[in-house]
Amino acid sequence: MATESVITQQMQDAVGVDSAAATYVVEAGAVRRFAEAIGDPNPLYREERAARRSRYGGLIAPPTFLRSMEAGEETVPFRNPYPEVLDGGSDWQYFEPVRVGDTITVVSRIAGLTERTGRLGPMLMVSRETEYTNQLGDTVAKQLSTYIYYSPSTGSG
Repeated sequence: MATESVITQQMQDAVGVDSAAATYVVEAGAVRRFAEAIGDPNPLYREERAARRSRYGGLIAPPTFLRSMEAGEETVPFRNPYPEVLDGGSDWQYFEPVRVGDTITVVSRIAGLTERTGRLGPMLMVSRETEYTNQLGDTVAKQLSTYIYYSPSTGSG
């Protein structure tokens, strides 16, 4: 017996539609605190003098700093059918360094929807692309993330 898909037309309509943009200014203190929090002693993130002598000519942010920046609200509603979510991982591409003083705009979109059944029971896999662009219009990074939505009450464990 075939099971009915949880992927609605409303969900399909959300695929490929950009979220609202969210914009952030990269501030030296935030970069320093982030580097301290992740235990990265790289002077390019903390010491202006050392960073000025580098090929970057000034302070830059660790690549993972972008994880602290979220995209804006969804512009097309997306109602998830399951109450629980797991982070299925992310793939990153980096194109330009993020510099202190940059203004970064973040936009995301749903890239794909798939269903599968596993140890958690029925699951909805949502792929999301997030693009990070600086004030010059240069894409500094792209992230492809997978989210796994499921309902523990329907799982087999």
